[in-house]
Amino acid sequence: MGAAGSRALSRLGLPAPAGPAWLGVAALGLAAAALGAVAWRARPRRGWRRQPVGTVAQLWVYPIKSCKGVAVPEAEVTALGLRVGQLCDRFWLVINEEENMVTARQEPRMVLISPTCEDDTLTLSAAYSQDLLLPIKTPTTNPVRTCRVHGLEVQGRDCGEAAAQWITSFLQSKPYRLVHFELQMRPRSSQQIRAAFGPSDQVAYSDSSPFLVLSEASLADLNSRLEKKVTATNFRPNIVISGCGVYEEDTWDELLIGDVRLRRVMACSRCILTTVDPDTGVMHRKEPLETLRSYRQCDPSEQKLYGKLPLFGQYFVLQSPGTVRVGDTVYLLSQ
Repeated sequence: MGAAGSRALSRLGLPAPAGPAWLGVAALGLAAAALGAVAWRARPRRGWRRQPVGTVAQLWVYPIKSCKGVAVPEAEVTALGLRVGQLCDRFWLVINEEENMVTARQEPRMVLISPTCEDDTLTLSAAYSQDLLLPIKTPTTNPVRTCRVHGLEVQGRDCGEAAAQWITSFLQSKPYRLVHFELQMRPRSSQQIRAAFGPSDQVAYSDSSPFLVLSEASLADLNSRLEKKVTATNFRPNIVISGCGVYEEDTWDELLIGDVRLRRVMACSRCILTTVDPDTGVMHRKEPLETLRSYRQCDPSEQKLYGKLPLFGQYFVLQSPGTVRVGDTVYLLSQ
């Protein structure tokens, strides 16, 4: 890949992929398209004020969709989500024999699978199972599969028989496979999933947005209404903010954290997945969802967007890439 391509990917906050020249060209095309969209949004805005509204309390990366998250002290903020070393948020996906996504909605025990990364190796761990070691970079001889995530097609390179057998054996259910998203592959359009997103907003295997932001105050307010307390991991946020008011994140249109700028798009509507206990892998089907339904419904004017699902947390997209760290001050940008 040429120097221009590497610089373009770097400005996006994306790593330059290794491999043959045609991969570099494809990656550069992806970078150029996304960079054009990000560049106009990232222009300095004179006269804008910065108001401190909180502090980054937690950062979470979920390498495999619906599996256990990894709490990290800092992360790169890229157009497709948080990245820590070679672990990118939701760049691995479990699929069934029909190549449809499989999540903890269908297989709640997926939340007990713990992915970690050391050097060039991805390790999958779970109770009563021998660790599985996989190469971070899936061999190019492995087939590329066309998968479906929330009805949209997206590619993923098959991680091989050992991964398929390990996941199938642990879940003790239907035959499943593991696939990996690569940067030369075409991301899914967020706007095709939710009309509130812009035409340049994209994701790999995330539901619709690369970033979910939640506040500790909102979580505490929810827990004050629950008999059995829940944690942030029930809601799988990427960035958890402390030091702000209850549901204050609902009002933040644009944030600055370090040199990273994020723009709020819409609230996150919550589903049955929130009722999966992250410690046991048991789906309770009621709480905290029923309590959220009692007081976190959308305004009637927004029912076309959210339906009758309760809202908790906010979806953001990238304006300007960089690095965020636990302890960083979170600023609200306003005119």
